[in-house]
Amino acid sequence: MSKRSGVSAELVRLGTYAPEGYFVGLHIRFATPLMDFKTYPQAWTDHYTEQAYALRDPIIAWGFGKIGTARWSNLGIPDTFGILTEAATYGLKYGVAISFGPISSRTIGGVSRSDREYTDDEIDAVQNIIQRLHDVTEPPESLTKAQVDALTCIAAGDRHAAAAAKLGISESALKARLTSARQRLLARTTTEAVQRAKDYRLL
Repeated sequence: MSKRSGVSAELVRLGTYAPEGYFVGLHIRFATPLMDFKTYPQAWTDHYTEQAYALRDPIIAWGFGKIGTARWSNLGIPDTFGILTEAATYGLKYGVAISFGPISSRTIGGVSRSDREYTDDEIDAVQNIIQRLHDVTEPPESLTKAQVDALTCIAAGDRHAAAAAKLGISESALKARLTSARQRLLARTTTEAVQRAKDYRLL
């Protein structure tokens, strides 16, 4: 199983514990996750974004201050702006916050349901899923020189034929290097691979 399909499988598992949706920000660095996934109701996501709630969200604040899990009803963080109260009106009445990893590469997640509090066993299961997602998406510390050269050409705007000529290799060899780089970076496209390599400071 590839890393990307492993991520997809874990997200499916996570969804079974989140009838009202989930959010996972993986490896948050410089206030931005390297990858994020969300299935909260679109109306809530749109409202949350429009109001810039991420800057004031008690779940995010808790996640940067703690490691582990906490029910939303027991975060111990003031909800000064009433964000959780407002979320409940969109169906997100009960939830769990999860935080994992070093502060320099923190993963923060949340799952929600509308009918009842999460049980301890459910919280343990969700925490294990988030931890596996964090581990499987750990950014690589390096790329091969061949991968870096191929991505650098594409980042500079070269088409495949021009990049292959510049590197003195065949187009099929170039494509093989780009494919291996995408796999290493868990990227769906070469453009995404280039951006992730830049984000990871590998280019």
